[in-house]
Amino acid sequence: METRAISEVAPDRRPPTAFNEDLVLTGPDFAVVLDGASAPPGVDSGCLHDVAWLVKRLAVQLAPPLLAQSAEPLTDLLAETIAAVRASHADTCDVSNPDSPSSTVSMIRLHPDRVEHLVLADSPVVMRSPAGQITVHSDDRIAELPDRSREATRRSRNQPGGFWVASTDPKAAYEAVVGTTDRADIDVIAILSDGASRFAERYGHSWEELLDVLTTAGPRRLIELVREHDAVTTTNRKQYDDASVVLLQGP
Repeated sequence: METRAISEVAPDRRPPTAFNEDLVLTGPDFAVVLDGASAPPGVDSGCLHDVAWLVKRLAVQLAPPLLAQSAEPLTDLLAETIAAVRASHADTCDVSNPDSPSSTVSMIRLHPDRVEHLVLADSPVVMRSPAGQITVHSDDRIAELPDRSREATRRSRNQPGGFWVASTDPKAAYEAVVGTTDRADIDVIAILSDGASRFAERYGHSWEELLDVLTTAGPRRLIELVREHDAVTTTNRKQYDDASVVLLQGP
């Protein structure tokens, strides 16, 4: 499959000191989108490192086994990655703090006859069949929390009955949405951070429209359209967000 990818920092975070807390990782037979969760102001994460550091460390640990075409399940690869990142700063940081930096993880891995996917938290994987049927693989447990206050979210993070993210608990990997699809049943795959998927999830467009934009005009155009909506919205808790898209298209 041909791969096209883009990751863009939010417009309201463009000073020289701003960091893109999304990260895109692609290889010959895999693609990963990580979306770091920005901590609210004043929250003590117990960690010396910022979210961008965590996202980079996750990518550094994930890349070698994926490039080596490891046969391990994606859940195992992610659990080992989280454990390794945790160990790398356990001596300097309070890795038991529930507000420790965290990230979503969305991955696909291509095989000659099938495609694996893993989705942890709110960065969906969208697939379209040659016949035009669209399937959205998503993990919207955080959106389903009855109480989205800061303290309730804190209590629910990486807890049974709550929601799960990649942070300091390797068990989170086994809470991801996973599955396998016959490769013959897919001609387009899109992996999106929620800064890009809001085109469909918040701004009233269909997933069909989103994929049409991606396949006809490309990932850059989708993000441009999202930014046009962002500029006039009054309903988002976060007006702008880093946006990342990976598009895989072809046989």
